[in-house]
Amino acid sequence: MSRAWNVSGHERHTVLLIAKSALAATVAWWVAHDLLRAASAAFAPFSAVLTMQVTIHRSVWQSLRYIAAVVAGVALQAGIGLLVGPDLLAFVVTALVALVLGQWRALGEQRAQVGTAAFFAFSTYVSSSAHGDRAAALGQIVLLVLVGCGIGLVVNLGIAPPLRLRSADQGLRLLATEMEALLDDMAEHLDSGDLDADRAEQWRTAGARLEQAVVQARAGLDTAESSVPFNPRRLLPAHRGRLAFDRHRQVLGALERAVHQLGSLTRSLSQWRDTEHTFTYAPTLRAYADFARRLRDIARALAALDGETPGGGAPEMRRSAVLAQRALQRLLDCAGTYELPLADSSRPYGVLVVEATRLMEEFQNTCDVLQGTADR
Repeated sequence: MSRAWNVSGHERHTVLLIAKSALAATVAWWVAHDLLRAASAAFAPFSAVLTMQVTIHRSVWQSLRYIAAVVAGVALQAGIGLLVGPDLLAFVVTALVALVLGQWRALGEQRAQVGTAAFFAFSTYVSSSAHGDRAAALGQIVLLVLVGCGIGLVVNLGIAPPLRLRSADQGLRLLATEMEALLDDMAEHLDSGDLDADRAEQWRTAGARLEQAVVQARAGLDTAESSVPFNPRRLLPAHRGRLAFDRHRQVLGALERAVHQLGSLTRSLSQWRDTEHTFTYAPTLRAYADFARRLRDIARALAALDGETPGGGAPEMRRSAVLAQRALQRLLDCAGTYELPLADSSRPYGVLVVEATRLMEEFQNTCDVLQGTADR
């Protein structure tokens, strides 16, 4: 709780979302129970809480899908009730049709609500005696859902509407930090020729963490993008120039490709450890270590970027990229000097050189994107 109070981040967003959900549910219950005197008042607060999403855009879409699912379920029950009546056969037909409608992909995450609404509607239907009372009870369910969704949207929109711009930056920083750690470890142990089985396994594990970091970075970017539409805070001068995410997508794409190259590189290094005496090509290993160290410096600069000043770290990254290019050239020269069997497909040397070149291309692409941002 203290972290949520002192630091703007996931904890604060979670606490705020819980507080807003509780407020929306309370208001919805008061309206449904005390003002409307509804028999099934719980529909309203349930709908209000379901509407409370991490972004306004998602709140709107989830609300529309939820309302559509509820209306479909209630309408289904009303139609079957009129044709068959309130007996077991009607419930069987309702269940079958509702579960089939629940497969409709257009409803997204709310597909299951078709069956839920139909079952509640059936319970309400059989508990009423007259046709007029049944129709009013079913209509009241739809009304309560509309009330709950409306209150949830108003609360989410009116009280600190979530604008998650920093999630895009945080995802990239986490990915760059993981990449920096792997490259730093590779540089240290390649320099000393330490390529034992345990080290290779650690690198493969780190590569798996990088893949997960890519997924998290993409999720953070999607959240940031979806927090902008319908959000009144996007009009504030403080957010001007920070609502476009083309730079983030380009950088993430380049880093994702670099992650794949790193995965291939670690597998190739593991093969080298399995099939060769590392001391034979120790100078090449040291050249690789220097190259990895220069790439690490680029990742470190990327991890330190400040989202408030896009392109602010571009000069440092540009200098690191120049040094990395020189290190790559030394690696290529070393491979030629010591006559590495690059053309032998059964040995890892050709793959190592190719992956180093590709890695440099992706890191250089990242630097170019950030430099283009700084020049605007």
